[in-house]
Amino acid sequence: MKEILLESHNISNRFFGFGQFNYHLIEAFSHQAKHLKQENISLTLLSKDPSELANTFSKDFKYKKYRSFQRKPLFRIKKKYDLWHSLNQNTKIEPYYNIPYLLTIHDVNFMEEAHGKDLERHIRLFKGKLNRSNAITYISNYAKEMTHNYFEVPNVEEFIIYNGSPSKPEPIPEGYTPQVLPKQPFLFSVGEFLEKKNFHTLIEMLQFLPEVSLVLSGKSKTEYGKRIEKLIEELNLNSRVFVTGKISELDKNYYYQHCLAFTFPSLREGFGIPPIEAMTFGKPIFLSNKSSLPEVGGQHAFYWEHFDPEYMANIVTEGLNKYQSDEAMFKQNLIDHANSYDWNQTALKYLEVYKHLLK
Repeated sequence: MKEILLESHNISNRFFGFGQFNYHLIEAFSHQAKHLKQENISLTLLSKDPSELANTFSKDFKYKKYRSFQRKPLFRIKKKYDLWHSLNQNTKIEPYYNIPYLLTIHDVNFMEEAHGKDLERHIRLFKGKLNRSNAITYISNYAKEMTHNYFEVPNVEEFIIYNGSPSKPEPIPEGYTPQVLPKQPFLFSVGEFLEKKNFHTLIEMLQFLPEVSLVLSGKSKTEYGKRIEKLIEELNLNSRVFVTGKISELDKNYYYQHCLAFTFPSLREGFGIPPIEAMTFGKPIFLSNKSSLPEVGGQHAFYWEHFDPEYMANIVTEGLNKYQSDEAMFKQNLIDHANSYDWNQTALKYLEVYKHLLK
């Protein structure tokens, strides 16, 4: 039996992109448990709470507890696994021995966001991962291009494996509504409140869409979140902009199902899962034309080329008119495109990479 360790400790934070990636990939591996067994492959999950994962996935995997002191070289995990898969470029635990190593890169946004010693630390750790890799997977062509732009990538095999679509439309219980719900048609967006999410442009745009409200969800207790709150006050939009904070999957699905459109003006995304989620509900989506978003949305999204508020509002108005001119067709095309991103297929592609490296 070939043993592979997945450095998956970020799975504990489902409100974070890496946590979502880890959970849905591992869930898909669970669906492929028989296939893994047929290939004589055993997966070990590294996590802060192995018992929680064991309750979720039963006997599909082996489990190892993540401990912070394992970050230090002397206390690194000494078991010689047949393959070590670092599920993102920021994982903290590395193998003690020089064993086969697969690195998945989501983005190198730290090159544009970090500064000073923080940037130096990111670069040092990332170069260490690159140099020990026997193969690299990227979640988008954009992630690969950016990595090659900033770093000298070792001469190893590289693969593009897209994420799946994690959220499928589920029936909302009859009579259910979220605690926060606008009275008029609303736009929806979700993500951690960081500068790169560019949420403030949506608030400024709302001045030119007087009949529309906006729901912003995600971790909002940040410095950028404070700026958002101040901007809402300054523009006197308290009655039309609703900041919910973190929300449940049920509330998120409700907003996806009932919003007028999904808006995502992000400046830097390695992949961008929320737009795909919105498309599974057949909703029109409005994206920035930055980073990986045109790659993910393709011809099925509407794009902002810049962020002048009145221009953004015009793009939304024109896009909604186009969508509503043949809603049935647009909705089906969006759903079909979203369904082309499938976590089971993603897991099978990673499995092919595993088999290739294990040879």
